[in-house]
Amino acid sequence: MPWKETDPMTERLQFIAAYLNQVYSMTELCQRFGIRRNTGYKWVRRYPTEGLAGLQEKSRAPHRCPHRMSEAVEAALLEAKRAHLHWGPRQILPYLAPRRPDLDLPAPSTAGELFHRAGFSPARTRRRRHRHPGASPLQAEAPNAVWTADFKGQFRTGDGLYGYPLTVADAYRRLLCCCSARLSTKQTEARPIFERLFWEYGLPDAIRTDNGAPFATPAFCGLSQLSVWWITLGIRHQRIAPGRPAQHGRHERRHRTLKAEATRPPEPHQQAQQARFDRFCCEYNEERPHEALHDRTPASLYRPSARPMPAKLPAPADPGHSLVRRVSNAGTFRFQSRQIFMSDTLLQEDIALAETADGMWSVSCYDVLLARLDERTFKLYA
Repeated sequence: MPWKETDPMTERLQFIAAYLNQVYSMTELCQRFGIRRNTGYKWVRRYPTEGLAGLQEKSRAPHRCPHRMSEAVEAALLEAKRAHLHWGPRQILPYLAPRRPDLDLPAPSTAGELFHRAGFSPARTRRRRHRHPGASPLQAEAPNAVWTADFKGQFRTGDGLYGYPLTVADAYRRLLCCCSARLSTKQTEARPIFERLFWEYGLPDAIRTDNGAPFATPAFCGLSQLSVWWITLGIRHQRIAPGRPAQHGRHERRHRTLKAEATRPPEPHQQAQQARFDRFCCEYNEERPHEALHDRTPASLYRPSARPMPAKLPAPADPGHSLVRRVSNAGTFRFQSRQIFMSDTLLQEDIALAETADGMWSVSCYDVLLARLDERTFKLYA
């Protein structure tokens, strides 16, 4: 007896004929033909409206592919990436959205894959983030609550001279207040920049720096001429722990972006390098979306401080019950007929001494506690 030959279309037609004759129930019919019930209902549903074509196999391809982009979208993304080589997809997409509202932009991961295929984003090993247990968190709850400042590492311009970029930023709104190319890290180079910023943006509540010059010195309490000037203006100086750059991580990360976009390769001379820094600041503040600001730009959210720069340094408040002493040009002050050395960074500044316990005195400059003095030994303790 020869084998009975059949094919899927023949089986499906026989299934439909048996169903229309109502000889078997759907369950029994599917068991006889060896198919599942949902498959049987599918053929029954298609046949009245599509006929034989409804019994043919159809493509299983998805109707919509979220990873597929039109040529116009790809071209716009690649054009924006070429204009901002150091921006990632999380900056490119918010930047492009208001400029090309006619485009259906993809997810950041899809745009990142496009940049990788185009050779813009080389593969890089993801590093784990380690939190330093001793790091004090950077607390900034409002604009101008904390500014961060630092000198980026020196580099040579085309004329062979070293440049030392001084950067100052608002920790809350991420505004890069300045990036100024200086000839050294001396206080005489830094103070005019801060003075200009205070006149332009007002006074912050605190400034956070590392322990390098000109922000700190080996003097008592790490005071420097610059930090003492800040104290007289009512600005607290926050210093990170020595050897803990992670406590300054937000500012250091900004330096990495600055180095990639504005120093490689360096300009022929300092004037050209400063012009490049100015362009970087303008783009960073006004064009580059910031993920921490919900893809807004720092300039669109920042507001100047309500504390303007005073035309004249304010005098310290009268402590009333305290002893007021002026630090001499030798860095000393008189206490109980003794000359006690304080610091040569406080020359001609008034300090206040208040007794806090039996034989112990607090030593303050304006509202900043600098040290404690033991009147039995005439020694200062930080």
